[in-house]
Amino acid sequence: MYDYFNGKLVFKAPTHVILEVGGIGYHIHISLTTYSLIKDQENCKLYVSFQVREDAHALYGFATEGERHLFNHLISVSGIGPNTGRMMLSSSTPEEIQSAIVNGQVALIQKIKGIGPKTAQRVILELQDKLKKQGDDALLPLPIARQSVPDEALSALVMLGFAKNQVEKVLSSIVQTDESLTVEQMIKLALKKL
Repeated sequence: MYDYFNGKLVFKAPTHVILEVGGIGYHIHISLTTYSLIKDQENCKLYVSFQVREDAHALYGFATEGERHLFNHLISVSGIGPNTGRMMLSSSTPEEIQSAIVNGQVALIQKIKGIGPKTAQRVILELQDKLKKQGDDALLPLPIARQSVPDEALSALVMLGFAKNQVEKVLSSIVQTDESLTVEQMIKLALKKL
């Protein structure tokens, strides 16, 4: 629902902040890792995870997309709620937690307050393969794939209801005459020919 909030830090504590965005103050729960990264800032951008429970709606904020990504993985494990996930990210850095999961270090995860041996094993069992597949860059933001100008024009025209093979033929003839067209110019020319 929400991706990030960017605003003025009205209040900072190791467990939560109040971030004013557009005249509205949002109470956002944070980890100690995030607190250490934003404690000297007046304005900041927090990547958020919106959690809805029967008795509460809560926002959890993170200084990096990678930390939020790991948090969402952690709370997907049965028995780990948002507060436990935040506790885990406050006890160790996201990199240390990811490394412990990938390397199957049950004892390291078990040291975190509120995590018993069974939960630690469940975290490793459920997340080890996911995090291994993502590799070392799992904590880095995912790159946004850039489409080429003809591909973007093709997507737009197909969404408008034109047949894909017909649009491809028209666009290839347009590209052959002029490769320097913008997406908008290419769409306008294609619309005249379709």
